[in-house]
Amino acid sequence: MSESIIILMLGVSTFLGALGLIALLWGVKSGQFDDQSKFIDGARYDNEEDLQDAKMIEDKRRERERKRKANYRPE
Repeated sequence: MSESIIILMLGVSTFLGALGLIALLWGVKSGQFDDQSKFIDGARYDNEEDLQDAKMIEDKRRERERKRKANYRPE
């Protein structure tokens, strides 16, 4: 291979590596990888019945929220 191709490949790979590092740091800083309730929910809902109950409660909450938004009338 010629010397210019190797230099070009090194430059492009360095640029892409730096771009990936910047994207990773941005994701960590902005909280893209944070899951505040992951471990709490894992301990709280440790069997299938608890998970089904939690889903039912969440569905009811979403339905109430949907109805509240549907009935909203500004004065």
